[in-house]
Amino acid sequence: MRLLERIFDLAIIGGGVNGCGIARDAVGRGNSVFLCEMNDLASGTSSWSTKLVHGGLRYLEYYEFRLVREALIEREILWGIAPHIIRPLRFVLPHHSGLRPAWLLRLGLFLYDHIGGRHLLPATRSVDLRRDEVGRPLIPNRYTRAFEYSDCFVDDARLVVLNARDAADKGAEIRTRTRASEIRQADGIWTVSMVDTLTGARSSIQARALVNAGGPWVEDVLGRGAGVNAKAKVRLVQGSHIVVKKLYDHDRAYMFQNADGRIIFVIPYQDDFTLIGTTDRDYDGDPSKVKATTEEIQYLCTAASEYLAKPVTPDDVVWTYSGVRPLYDDGASEAKAATRDYVFELDMPGGAPLLSIYGGKITTYRRLAEEALERLAPHLHSAKAREGWTGKWPLPGGDMGVSDVEGLIAELQRGYPFLSHAHARRLARAYGTRAIKLLGDAKSAADLGQPFGATLTEREVCYLMANEWAVTAEDIVWRRSKLGLRLSADEIAGLDDWIATHAVPQNPLLEAGGRS
Repeated sequence: MRLLERIFDLAIIGGGVNGCGIARDAVGRGNSVFLCEMNDLASGTSSWSTKLVHGGLRYLEYYEFRLVREALIEREILWGIAPHIIRPLRFVLPHHSGLRPAWLLRLGLFLYDHIGGRHLLPATRSVDLRRDEVGRPLIPNRYTRAFEYSDCFVDDARLVVLNARDAADKGAEIRTRTRASEIRQADGIWTVSMVDTLTGARSSIQARALVNAGGPWVEDVLGRGAGVNAKAKVRLVQGSHIVVKKLYDHDRAYMFQNADGRIIFVIPYQDDFTLIGTTDRDYDGDPSKVKATTEEIQYLCTAASEYLAKPVTPDDVVWTYSGVRPLYDDGASEAKAATRDYVFELDMPGGAPLLSIYGGKITTYRRLAEEALERLAPHLHSAKAREGWTGKWPLPGGDMGVSDVEGLIAELQRGYPFLSHAHARRLARAYGTRAIKLLGDAKSAADLGQPFGATLTEREVCYLMANEWAVTAEDIVWRRSKLGLRLSADEIAGLDDWIATHAVPQNPLLEAGGRS
């Protein structure tokens, strides 16, 4: 077993949004950082969200005012640092006479507009569904008025990868497909023993502080020799989504209230599709094996059909996904009422700090990272002057204004006239200004190498493997992109075959944590 002589300031177990967000913030404050993830980045909870950066309007019902305010503030901060993968989205909330009264909705939306420091996003407005185009997809005459408010859409898996990429660019070591098999401390130092899940190779690193960002596996990580008896408990809640062909032509999303008190979102997705979700149900089982059940698929179809003029049926579903949210167990009787706030547990076995994270949501990951480092500050070499830097420094590819994505698309088409508008738009929205690095000196479509379908080319695949830790076709078509919605099973299999015979070695600078 190889043991690196270097002792890191901070080691992080878990490559989801919380782990990668902490890695980025910590290395930017001058700490040496190591992160390991047993699978691909964002392969767990972080890629199975509803794809929203939002305040969480419904959390006001549970008096989660601090969480909602923090999330509302974060919306525009995250949009500002990643305008290529985050964009504003307007939501239509039809009034249902048998459910929440209109005055309550108005009050909630008034708070939503005013407690979070909204500056750029448009305010709430009332909508006459009999006249506005957003009323056309709905059942005629059943819903006559609605409220329209602002939140943001996010490519969740890319958000995770870009945090990891920025952390690596600043010196962090990021290892994927590396499982922490044992964690032990002695003399105030943590030793993390690891297994490469692809090769079986074993290695170890040492660190002065350890973060357990294992998500649904947070308690499992603690059971690998940490020597702590955690007081906090995790509550696993399953959330499933369905994707269907595009249901309507306008660009607004819907928030539908259900008779059981839950809500679902209906969101324009990937240009030609509509995303519907989510469910909330307690989950007991292996988080890696969670799947949308027949019951959940039918529930989402029925809930959407309560509002839409054209019913949604299970036969319309082209893709489903499901994830397990590792919520802090606050004793709530129903999964929908369990807190979405994050909770830390700091243990000091033998004087070595171990910070475990329970709960959290994508929208507040950056603030979670800041607070985690505040908790660990006495044990790290954090530079105080760098506190808050992650809200000002753009994520990779995000070094442009929030209104400049269309300008970047035009620039790509001028510089690479062989790109279709759809291809240029996809690259701009995925990679931002780094799309130019990806395309390089290409003078023609042929220079991009073998085409795999749906505008995916050999050059992009090589870029993802060398710069974004992609290893398999699944990594590329379902996490680095959502091209799996457009590629056939044979095309995806062909991509895996190509990877097996043309594997691009990881950039050695990337593996060592330098700039690639």
